[in-house]
Amino acid sequence: MGLFFKHQHMYKHIIRPLFFQFDPEQVHHAVVKLLKFGLSIPGSRWLINKATSVDDPALRRELFGLHFKNPVGIAAGFDKNASVYDELGALGFSHIEIGTVTPKGQPGNPKPRLFRLAKDKGLINRMGFNNLGLEEAVKKLRKRNTNLIIGGNIGKNTATPNDKAIDDYVTNFIGLFPVVDYFVVNVSCPNISDLHELQDQGALMKILNAIQQINLAKPKPKPVLLKVSPDLNENQLDEVIAIIKETGIQGVVATNTSISRQTLQHDADKAKVIGNGGLSGLPIKERSTEIIRYLASKSNNAFPIIGVGGIFTAEDAIEKIRAGADLVQVYTGFIYEGPMIAKKINKAILKEKL
Repeated sequence: MGLFFKHQHMYKHIIRPLFFQFDPEQVHHAVVKLLKFGLSIPGSRWLINKATSVDDPALRRELFGLHFKNPVGIAAGFDKNASVYDELGALGFSHIEIGTVTPKGQPGNPKPRLFRLAKDKGLINRMGFNNLGLEEAVKKLRKRNTNLIIGGNIGKNTATPNDKAIDDYVTNFIGLFPVVDYFVVNVSCPNISDLHELQDQGALMKILNAIQQINLAKPKPKPVLLKVSPDLNENQLDEVIAIIKETGIQGVVATNTSISRQTLQHDADKAKVIGNGGLSGLPIKERSTEIIRYLASKSNNAFPIIGVGGIFTAEDAIEKIRAGADLVQVYTGFIYEGPMIAKKINKAILKEKL
């Protein structure tokens, strides 16, 4: 099994082309099952971990009171129900962001809702926060027996009107508090109708202040971060900086998926046929990096930034770190590049002495 992981070309030239013959959502479920099965074989976890991990003190990061063994994690959306975080941790990642979790389980948008733009190395999704709900996530996270850092990405149920959204975020926060290490407030996903309205400064302040009120009353408060859209303009980014200062939350995840299609070079017509959804992967790489750079320089590095969006190569990750990201997360890049991605990025970070 170690050999399987060592040969990256095997993933790219045999496994990935096979996966790409099938519906992306079905493939996602198959990959999760494969990971679970592969890592249940006695001795396989040690072998795989050895093949995919880089353990070096120079990679360690301490942010908002948490100790990350390296700067590379898995972005929210891959492990929606906290069902495969342990297995992903065996692939050399330091942290897994689970979710987006909503108080009640919900089926999400009608299928098909996940689409590949293979020529542009992108994905369009309109999943709609499909997940099994808060109770199920808590149940699975109670079984944690790993030093892997877990983030909880939280959202509102689709049926919850925006004027009641605050209740959903608070419910999630209270429920997940004992079982996650940090929180990410998600008001920037383009696949829930009117969710973007919660990015308005006033609405967002109310949600974050309500969470912080509960958080700061705890003996050990937990870090709260805000996930921002790549479609924000400079005025809105200035508002984000002001909101972080005012609410005292710990940082930002930059960025979510985009509703823009301007960066598509090959699949623009295909994207038109697909219709609505959040674009991720290579087409949003540059915009995501621009936002990281703007937030870091305009705030004078006042808060940590987790960089996500279009990271496929070690160079992509380094670009984000140089722009001001303290940690990076992959999702689409992991699907396209395979299980060695964390190792490649970590080796490059060591080489560049970042």
